[in-house]
Amino acid sequence: MTKGLFISFEGGDGSGKSTQFRLFAEYLRNRGFDVVTTREPGGTRISEKIRGILLDPECTEMGSLTEALLFAASRAQHVDELIRPSVEAGKIVLCDRFVDSSIVYQGFGRGLGEQVASINSYAVRGLYPDVTFLLDVSPELGRRRNGKTGKNDRLENQSMEYHSMVAEGYRKLAAAEPERFIVIDASADIEKVSSDIIRAFEARYPKLEP
Repeated sequence: MTKGLFISFEGGDGSGKSTQFRLFAEYLRNRGFDVVTTREPGGTRISEKIRGILLDPECTEMGSLTEALLFAASRAQHVDELIRPSVEAGKIVLCDRFVDSSIVYQGFGRGLGEQVASINSYAVRGLYPDVTFLLDVSPELGRRRNGKTGKNDRLENQSMEYHSMVAEGYRKLAAAEPERFIVIDASADIEKVSSDIIRAFEARYPKLEP
């Protein structure tokens, strides 16, 4: 494979996104692809430090605009230092969350609107995923799944109303960009969701070889 791919995984809290992200990375590596896995916020030393502030449950006084700008700052470093160079080197980059998370969590959930997309457009400078897997699950099921861990971060601790706005935001984004988004029903069991993701990927890239 000469041209790299950039693939993001999105979904509300409790969607099983991180588990499916890991399983898909294993699938690609077993096929012989050179895969870079990363996450947001985070992915680089500086970006991980910003992540610590963003997700700290004690940072309850953080303003919505501050939150959005910190996410964008973390993302700008992430893109410049890791994602763009890896894609340009012909690798498949898998990212657990990207710009869409900011648009739904801060734009829809916090009510900041379209300015979030503008802030992040400047941060990523034209680099967007080739494919985005959206793991769609109801906020109620997501909350029940998360409740089993007992280790929720600052954003996971938000109200059900907030998470409902996030879920609706994701669905609106997917409807607006069907050529990029692949929506996966994440209410099924782990094996079914994983096979659905792989099947959809192979249908999108039937001739892709390492």
